[in-house]
This record gives sequence, C-alpha cells and structure tokens, in this order.
Amino acid sequence: MKILRIIGTLNPEYGGPVEALKQSVLALKQLGHTNEIVTLDRKYEPGVSDFPAVVYALGPSIGIYRYTPQLVPWLVENVHQFDAIIVHGIWQYQSLATWLASKKVSFPYFVFVHGALDPWFKKAYPLKHIKKRLYWPWAEYRVLRDAAGVLFTSEEERILASKSFGLYKANEIVVKYGTNKPELRIETQTELFFNFFPSLREKHFILFLSRIHPKKGVDILLEAFSKVSKEYPDINLVLAGPDQDGAQVKLNQYAIQLDVSEHIFWTGLLRDNYKWGAFQAADAFILPSHSENFGIAVVEALACGVPVLITDKINIWREIAQDKAGLIETDTVNGVVTLLKQWLSMDDSMQEKMRNNALKCFSNHFEARNASQSFIASIQKFI
Repeated sequence: MKILRIIGTLNPEYGGPVEALKQSVLALKQLGHTNEIVTLDRKYEPGVSDFPAVVYALGPSIGIYRYTPQLVPWLVENVHQFDAIIVHGIWQYQSLATWLASKKVSFPYFVFVHGALDPWFKKAYPLKHIKKRLYWPWAEYRVLRDAAGVLFTSEEERILASKSFGLYKANEIVVKYGTNKPELRIETQTELFFNFFPSLREKHFILFLSRIHPKKGVDILLEAFSKVSKEYPDINLVLAGPDQDGAQVKLNQYAIQLDVSEHIFWTGLLRDNYKWGAFQAADAFILPSHSENFGIAVVEALACGVPVLITDKINIWREIAQDKAGLIETDTVNGVVTLLKQWLSMDDSMQEKMRNNALKCFSNHFEARNASQSFIASIQKFI
C-alpha cells in the first residue's frame, strides 16, 4: 500500500506520536508498504529533513492550531495517489483540513486521536474544555463521524474517548501499535550516556523519560521520591525530556523545597544512542502519568529489558500487568510511593526476573513488525 500520513509537526520534542509515526513508517517499509508524510512544519524545522520517508512540509502554519491555507488544496490535488489517508491528532488544523478536502474530492480517511479525547483533560483544563466544546460540533465531531475509521491503540483508550463530549459518533477501530526493537550496544551506548552525564556514573537511578508536562505527573513523582529517598539514600532520579511549557524551573524549586535536589538529575531531551544508553544504565523506568493513550517510552523501556513502574492511567497497563513486566499503581503520591517501595524492596533475583519479563512483554504485544501487519489488515477492511 501507499499511505499518506498527515501530522501537525515532526518535531521530536512533541514526544510519543512523532516517534511512534517514525517507528511505524520503518516497520511498514520492511513489509513492502510506502509512507509519505504531510506536515505543517517548514522544511527547515526540527525532524523534517531526517525523517525516514518523503516529507511534504507545507508550513509556515499559524499558532498552536497550525493553520495553513496550503493544506486543503494540496490534499485535493494529491490524495488520489494514495491507497490510504491517515490523520495523526485532532484539535489542530490537519484534521479539519482533511475533512474539508474529503468534501471536495471524496476519499476515505482514518484518524488517530492519540489520547486527545481522554476525559482527564476535561478535569485538568476546564477552561480549555469549554473552548473545545464550542469547537467540537462544528469540527472534530464531524471529522470523526465521517472518517472511515477512528483508530485507538488500546481498548482502554477507545472506552474513554466517548466520555469527553456528549455528541460523539465514530467507527471505532482498536489497532495494534508498537516500536522496532532498538539496536542495543550496551557498552558503547551507556558509555556515551555517562560521558555526557559523568556525575551519574556508578550511581543507581530510576529513569523518567518523557515530556516535562503536567499530565506526566512529575510533581507527584518528586513528592513520592522525597518520601522514599531517606529509606533508600543510594537511589537517584533522572528526569529526561524536553521542557516545553517552562515547568522545569518550578519543579526544580520544588525538589529543593523537598530536600531531594542532590538526587535529581535533569538531562533535557535524549535522542538516539544517548536515549538507549540511559535506558540500559537505569535500574528501572517510571512514568506516573495522569493520562497516556499508549506511552511509547514505556514500550521502549520494555524493548531494552527495563522494568516499568507506571500508573493505571497508561492505557497499556493491562498487558504489562499480565506479563509481570512492571508494577502498576494509581496516579497519586501514595500510588507512586508504593511503586518505588515495591521496586526498591525487591531482591536481585526478583528484579532480574522482571527484566526478562519486560523483554517477553515487548515481543508478545508491542514489536513493530507484528503490530504493523495487524494495523494494515485492520484498515484494509474499510478502504
């Protein structure tokens, strides 16, 4: 198949959806399928030139909504070249533009909502939700209603999606999602990581790797860590990820207030070998999110044989619990305290068993080639 993917940005700082798209493109290529990408970035913006597919950069786009007048005409002229059209994300112009283009020249399209309909956002950002309620019936409701399929990466995400807005209609399809197993070179990659962060050499640490964003639960992680660190003084916490909203300064001040700052290490965004080095150097991975439709970093940790300490708001938690590849608790301070204490109280043999289970869990559920075969089979039914 020749597939067109439409996404607001390819900037890797925007986390999971961008990395998951990259991994999907690579896996589908191995199966003989071609992907081309439309992004609303400019040609010179991060992630465009080195993306492993043909990219049409139609920027500049305006504001966080990423409006550009070029997208609808481009789609009208070019969609006939593709067997499937897949939109990544809602609440930005790419979804509405695809719907508008489909009214001019009829074509089926699919939409990945990437967790954007999780009711957590309604509770966390009530004012934004009011704006979305006004926008919803005239735009995203119609986008989803008229799509050949609305794609979810877990049954949990599908169930939650209908709870944010009263008006909702969609042909819901749960598809498998995953990532490619990384090329791990333990000595080389960990040495690169330690050379870049020498103060972490010889230290035990738990790794958080995600955007520094309120939904990721960094604040409750810091508070929970402060309650556990006195009992386990040798453990450290590495917080790796881009600070998109300027939250890191306040969080660092909070760590100082909690008297744990000397055990907290901020690395910024880690990519490629530095990222894989961090995973392999870590004792465990932690992500105390309040909302996560998939969690690509969780799956990357599993692919490295790293046990994951997560909340039950990460929608793939059932698969992880089933394979005993990690620990799951609630997205509260007490829940994260329990996660940390359970992990740190395990003996070496129990931790090693969980590492082996992490690799098995990845192979069973999240390996990209198997996920991509299932994904193609799912969308072919509706074209």
